[in-house]
Amino acid sequence: MTTKSNGTKRKIRLGRSIMSLIRGEVFGSDWLISNLPFLAFLLLLGLVYIGLGYAAEDTVRDINANKNELKERRSEYITIKSDLMYATKQSELIKILNKKGLNLEEAANPPKKIELSQKEWDKYFKEANDGKQ
Repeated sequence: MTTKSNGTKRKIRLGRSIMSLIRGEVFGSDWLISNLPFLAFLLLLGLVYIGLGYAAEDTVRDINANKNELKERRSEYITIKSDLMYATKQSELIKILNKKGLNLEEAANPPKKIELSQKEWDKYFKEANDGKQ
């Protein structure tokens, strides 16, 4: 029987609390007035929490947009790089220059390395400097 009376007491207390809230008695109580700074602090914390949530969502959207842009730029880079590598092959350069009327041919023999002794190098360097003066 005590459980029924406890349940009934709880319902009565809840009903009284709701009625005092509807009548506005809660807003003029001493408890509310004494705890007003704390309640204002809690309200401020709630607003900051909501603001930080929106800022985090904006940051996530920016990160996703930057990831997509990075993927696009990376694929564009790879495409341009492969096109450039193909266009700068010796055979492709010869084709392009022939289309422009320069009629160049590929060398059949590889280039030869010119080796000079120190004496020959000094002689060449001296002649080159004498020509500048």
